[in-house]
Amino acid sequence: MAIERISTPEISQRHFKYYDFCMAAFVAVLICSNLIGAAKPAEVVLFGNAFVFGAGILFFPLSYVLGDVLTEVYGYARARRVVWAGFAAVLFMAFMAWVVVSLPAAQGWTGQAAYLEVFGQTPRIVLASVLAFWAGEFANAFVMARMKIWTQGKHLWTRTIGSTAIGQGVDSVIFYPVAFLGVWSTEQVIAVMITNYALKVAWEALLTPVTYQVVGALKRHEGVDVYDDHTNFTPFSVDR
Repeated sequence: MAIERISTPEISQRHFKYYDFCMAAFVAVLICSNLIGAAKPAEVVLFGNAFVFGAGILFFPLSYVLGDVLTEVYGYARARRVVWAGFAAVLFMAFMAWVVVSLPAAQGWTGQAAYLEVFGQTPRIVLASVLAFWAGEFANAFVMARMKIWTQGKHLWTRTIGSTAIGQGVDSVIFYPVAFLGVWSTEQVIAVMITNYALKVAWEALLTPVTYQVVGALKRHEGVDVYDDHTNFTPFSVDR
């Protein structure tokens, strides 16, 4: 199928075959990485040295990869709708976890302590996570869309890595101080923030060949290549 270059005003009239699947994948990765991996510190030994990291960083960066794919293929406005969908999903996840953990356990059930340990979330961590995700994803999408115009659609790798470096930077600068400053020492907060940021950006760089394949396949199947020439970049909208 021929790939047609279109701008933002034209995209609202188009029906896409795979956009909904991309949105579902984005939300699923976001919820799972926050719910399953966020609270567990993991340790690996490399070259005789032990490295400790949050287990969630193995999968959370995939949300940025999917965000890059959505912005590159469908444009900023469509990606913005997905970010808002993810934002709402994370809020609901946090609310549901709070309700379920807070409900009195049935008499004779012995799993409450374990359930609280796994799913109990402090309001401060939830606030930090939601704010960081919202700001980081929008920064990522904005940089990705603007760089596509600046590079005239060339050098996709510069956009995927560059936008993630900015988006993950915004995410990290918000999340770690809001979540842990005053709980950890300032030195610990800075060290963990820098280490996890570097790991996330490196993970994105390693996934660049995969991103190329997914973007190319979606553009061919959808038959479009969206440029944000006349886009309203406000994050406070869900218009397409």
